[in-house]
Amino acid sequence: MPFPPARREPISLVERYTAYIGQDDLYNSYDERLWEPWQIIRQDRANYHRYGVFQPGDEGDAFFASAKNRERAERMIQFGTIDRAAAAALVQGDVLIDVKIYRGPDGDYLDITVD
Repeated sequence: MPFPPARREPISLVERYTAYIGQDDLYNSYDERLWEPWQIIRQDRANYHRYGVFQPGDEGDAFFASAKNRERAERMIQFGTIDRAAAAALVQGDVLIDVKIYRGPDGDYLDITVD
């Protein structure tokens, strides 16, 4: 997965939340291990909004309450920013992440950092 350079000027910050990526977030509903950051972000938000599974440190958000928006997570990460160290930590789990959702000229995108 490519990691594009940081965007210089976001158009607008839509929402910001923190999430603790726990072991439950690393597996989908078929108990298959997830290996891509976008899959884990999507599962974390599905766990939070759809299944009521969350860990201390998880915050709610309105954006990913929509299943349609959760489906867009892959594209949003591809057009956003996440450095290699943050992506590696996210895939291993047991890490607190900070997620910023931006609306830009080419659509919505994510900026993900590890706290």
